[in-house]
Amino acid sequence: MNIVFFSTSAFSLPSFRAISGFIKCVITKRARPKGRGYMLEDSEIKKAALQMGIPVIEIDSFKEPSIFQVHDFDPHLFVVVSFGLIIPKKILDIPTIGSINVHPSLLPVYRGPSPIQWALLNGDNETGITVIKMNEQMDAGDIIYQETVHIDENDNAATLSDRLSVRSGEVLPNIIDHIEKEGKITGRQQDHRLATFTPLITKEMGRINWQAGAREINNRIRAFFLWPVAYTYIDEKLMKIYTGQTDPYNSDSPPGTIIDINKKGIYVSTTDGTLIIIELQMENKKKMDAYSFAIGYRNLMGKAFK
Repeated sequence: MNIVFFSTSAFSLPSFRAISGFIKCVITKRARPKGRGYMLEDSEIKKAALQMGIPVIEIDSFKEPSIFQVHDFDPHLFVVVSFGLIIPKKILDIPTIGSINVHPSLLPVYRGPSPIQWALLNGDNETGITVIKMNEQMDAGDIIYQETVHIDENDNAATLSDRLSVRSGEVLPNIIDHIEKEGKITGRQQDHRLATFTPLITKEMGRINWQAGAREINNRIRAFFLWPVAYTYIDEKLMKIYTGQTDPYNSDSPPGTIIDINKKGIYVSTTDGTLIIIELQMENKKKMDAYSFAIGYRNLMGKAFK
């Protein structure tokens, strides 16, 4: 079976490697300049494809004529994993069997571009992997396969993404085999009444509101571990918080006040419980554990985060 694989994110690498024997071409978003030197940096999926000698087509949109080069590979199936562009119907109709998408949530919950972050942000204790038959609507196609994955209280966006990524690669080969044998894609319709949608993550979403409770703040830290990273200000200086923990103790101090410091971290009052900052990074400084930071920062006790 001839597969064209659509992806831009490293999330797809286990899936790509698991079915690489079928993949005739990779479609990925064109690299954009990064860093002070504005150097072009290829995506991980492009690097992996070229290492295997698999042709790569890069696009910015589906208006580009180069996308129609996929016809040259006589595709039976499109497999889409973390691609980043909505694929129009005229493209989805190209393969003779159809198109499938691997989505890291229990659809119809968390349709859209950031399901992992929103599951963490909302404090969910489970999420999952859903493989759907694609149609022109975002993440709304019939469900071919679905599996629940537990969210640990210590999971963040990186650890949860890694687990979902690996598991996607484990389940995909059997799905491909079944589709090849049947010669068609069959699934059950989603209950669209239960659909929820995730917006794109913005940098501003990382700002910590100390009027929230400790659990809500810690969920924000977990959800935005990779980007934009949860942040706050102390003495008008930006502080990113990478790791936190909650404590049920309720202080009489105003929310955002540093109420204790020990080897475990920096204890901060909230409206419901206490947040322990464990790992942080001040602007233009290296990431470090909170206790080491506190030792080197004068008169930290009693200060308030803004």
